[in-house]
Amino acid sequence: MKLMIINGPNLNLLGKREKAIYGKKSFDDFFVELQFKYRDIELTHFQSNVEGEIINKIQEVGYSFDGIILNAAAYTHTSLAIGDAVKAISTPVVEVHISNTFSREDFRHVSYIAPNAKGVIAGFGLQSYELAIQSFM
Repeated sequence: MKLMIINGPNLNLLGKREKAIYGKKSFDDFFVELQFKYRDIELTHFQSNVEGEIINKIQEVGYSFDGIILNAAAYTHTSLAIGDAVKAISTPVVEVHISNTFSREDFRHVSYIAPNAKGVIAGFGLQSYELAIQSFM
């Protein structure tokens, strides 16, 4: 099985930013743990702060991977284009959020990805990614 994790803006700062919300671990360190735990799955990841690069990656893997785990971060609530990219591909997408977006500001309650996603996982910290992986098994 081939799964791609795509992370959006500011997620390259995990472990450094707002530790009370996002934790103390970097995504790179966490990803190594995921690869070790799920050795039978070909896991890759991509991060960009640029909306168009995220769309390009979704389109690149959206017909050849078994699943995409997408944390579009703030673009979740603003990007019709990322939502449309998810709708356009055949690979199933699970939307993931580290924080519980529904316990935060009202604008974070809207997702342009969720209507076209296989499911949404939010609020379980970095474990949200692991739950998404398990949803593909």
